[in-house]
Amino acid sequence: MSAPAGTADSPIHRLPGVGPKFAEKLAAAGLHTLQDLWFHLPLRYEDRTRLVPVSALQHGRAAQIDGRVAEVERSFRRRPQLRVAISDAAGDVLVLRFFHFRGSQAAQFRTGARIRVYGEPRHSLLGWEMVHPSYRLLAEDAEPPMAERLDPVYPAVVGIGPQMLARLIGLALDALEGEAQLDLLPPDWFEVARGWALRRALQYVHRPPPDADLGALALGQHPAQQRLVIEELLAHHLSLRRQRDALQQRGAPALRRRGELAQRLRDALPFKLTGAQQRVLGEVEADLRQARPMLRLVQGDVGSGKTVVAALAALRAVENGAQVALVAPTELLAEQHFQAFSAWLEPLGVRVGWLAGKVTGKARQGVLCEIAEGTLPVVVGTHALMQQAVRFHKLALCIIDEQHRFGVHQRLALRDKGLEGRRIPHQLVMTATPIPRTLAMTAYADLDVSRIDELPPGRTPVRTVVLANARREEIIQRIREACLAGAQAYWVCTLIEDSDEVQAQAAESTFALLQVALPDLSVGLVHGRLKPAEKAEVMRQFKAGDLQLLVATTVIEVGVDVPNASLMLIENAERLGLAQLHQLRGRVGRGAAVSSCVLLYQPPLSGLARQRLETMRETGDGFVIAERDLALRGPGEMLGTRQTGLAQFRLADLQRDAPLLDAVAALGERVQAERPEATDALIRRWIGSAVRYAGV
Repeated sequence: MSAPAGTADSPIHRLPGVGPKFAEKLAAAGLHTLQDLWFHLPLRYEDRTRLVPVSALQHGRAAQIDGRVAEVERSFRRRPQLRVAISDAAGDVLVLRFFHFRGSQAAQFRTGARIRVYGEPRHSLLGWEMVHPSYRLLAEDAEPPMAERLDPVYPAVVGIGPQMLARLIGLALDALEGEAQLDLLPPDWFEVARGWALRRALQYVHRPPPDADLGALALGQHPAQQRLVIEELLAHHLSLRRQRDALQQRGAPALRRRGELAQRLRDALPFKLTGAQQRVLGEVEADLRQARPMLRLVQGDVGSGKTVVAALAALRAVENGAQVALVAPTELLAEQHFQAFSAWLEPLGVRVGWLAGKVTGKARQGVLCEIAEGTLPVVVGTHALMQQAVRFHKLALCIIDEQHRFGVHQRLALRDKGLEGRRIPHQLVMTATPIPRTLAMTAYADLDVSRIDELPPGRTPVRTVVLANARREEIIQRIREACLAGAQAYWVCTLIEDSDEVQAQAAESTFALLQVALPDLSVGLVHGRLKPAEKAEVMRQFKAGDLQLLVATTVIEVGVDVPNASLMLIENAERLGLAQLHQLRGRVGRGAAVSSCVLLYQPPLSGLARQRLETMRETGDGFVIAERDLALRGPGEMLGTRQTGLAQFRLADLQRDAPLLDAVAALGERVQAERPEATDALIRRWIGSAVRYAGV
């Protein structure tokens, strides 16, 4: 039975003018009910409530101007262009430019015609101009009315014009429920926006008055917006916590037996665990002892020692008669893990298997049989471990490195290989990309997060310098001197082949040039298009010291550990993001020698690129860099690497709204304790049917 008109669940097709085809277009955008329209919130606002003289225009700040057409010019040099000059009452001139126009549109602009335009002005050498503004021609004998309130600009819906969408939202707002029905939680729980009931906040955000604080609205800091933001963050928090609770109800093997293997490994290590490693290992072992599945993210800066923590966790599973699977996104990284695990575990009598795409034929069948029989307690590999043909005897622990590089369904496929009834394996996720606290509290709320925030003793800070490409020859000589003195160096390029479209030296041509420029050095080349065996051989030679200089693409970003390499040059560093630059820099400074990283850039630098390179020069702390990266790129881009199915925020901004997150977490606990029945409604209101996946 349909809900009565005017309630949150009333279908949109009951609104006047919404037929079946129209409703289909709205449904494709996730808009099914009146509530969906109430919470289809504006992206920004346009102020058409007043006129601005040309003399008062500000660069980049949208404005509305009345004037008369003074001059019209059509040009077809290089590309078609329509140029319309208008003058306001004071005689000041504004130029309108159109690059996409029809002949009939150009004919509308008659000299002397009255016109009202709205757009974003920019100041050029020739004066003020607007590119593709909105406009309307005015009658001579009538004074057009001004807008009574700010105009909201909504997220677009395919096939529906912005004016029609705004009209529909207006009709839905006319049927807005009362406060008692709308407020799912007591208003006094929202201390940040005290005095702003949800109904009032929605009306204000959709229909701000002419005297509204446009600056606060533009920044998302108006109390009406903050009232909505905290509820949206709460809904996402509750959604992820619900996923986590549902996952933990499934059960997992309790790995309570603690034998001597882990202690024997610790005694055999040539180093002592740092305090941070011991703390995180304690957290992991406490999880493994429970009969509910661990879902823990271990993040640590480059070289902080995550792998040995994973190995000690793996021994806990082995001592309980179970199997462990460790997967990494590339063969290079997976092979590094295999070598480390083999060196640590084989002397203890624990066999370590290897499965990757290059393992074929009888060798592959042999590994698959041993995995299925349980005679291989630990298996390291790539995506190949997730394939259907791989069957485990008793998989109790999945270790996933750099999990954001795997698809959701791949990670679920690996987890389900340990399915026993409703029980699933424990999951340990590792990343060398530090995650800002704001993201960990929101997008990763379904995970327990551990930080290895202490580097092992003996790691030397990497000195970072930023130089323009003009000093290239000087740097080549510096590399020659360092390598002849016994050091090894990386030269990182951002492309494999030359491209006319970007100013970047490709790895292959750079390799050829450096061989000529440095005839007394042994130079190698590695990139993603090499066959795995070729790539492995080049890396073996570099690690053994047979190669002094390695020219590489960003394939060496993770998993490469050559302690003698103490110099790195990253070419066209302005083209890379902070996280990638930090990962690359982490390939040096792994030994006792003083290490350097040179960031070579091609001027001129954009403002964003300049900030990134300055950050790299100023700090080597991955957690500081992660916070700066979030500030520069925004959460949307950072979260884009996490997993498909992650719902996007409508109004919240994790960087701007970080101060609210502690209150959101506390509010989430209160909702679950005192108002659990509100959880479903909050999630449905803000997330709807968006697919959410646990962070496997």
